[in-house]
Amino acid sequence: MKKIVLLCAAGMSTSILVKKMQSAAQDIHYDCEIAAYPTSEAKTKASDADLILLGPQVRFSLDKIKVQCPGIPVEAIDMRMYGRMDGKGVIEFAKEKLQ
Repeated sequence: MKKIVLLCAAGMSTSILVKKMQSAAQDIHYDCEIAAYPTSEAKTKASDADLILLGPQVRFSLDKIKVQCPGIPVEAIDMRMYGRMDGKGVIEFAKEKLQ
């Protein structure tokens, strides 16, 4: 099972995206755990993730998060996918990065 952590400013809109991603993962029988946290909790909540995805509003933190969570791929979610709350698109993006 893959662990995907989404990081954002406060976690409100990202938690909606998490639910849509979980639904999309179920639809395609992709075994993963998905959770959202604020970037301030990256070191404690994302240090065992297989992939960290950043909300577009915090993509400027990419390098900082890479330092806090070494060895874990960190990617920014596409602004359009995030704006549309495209759970299917983001889960496909995550799967691609995890291969």
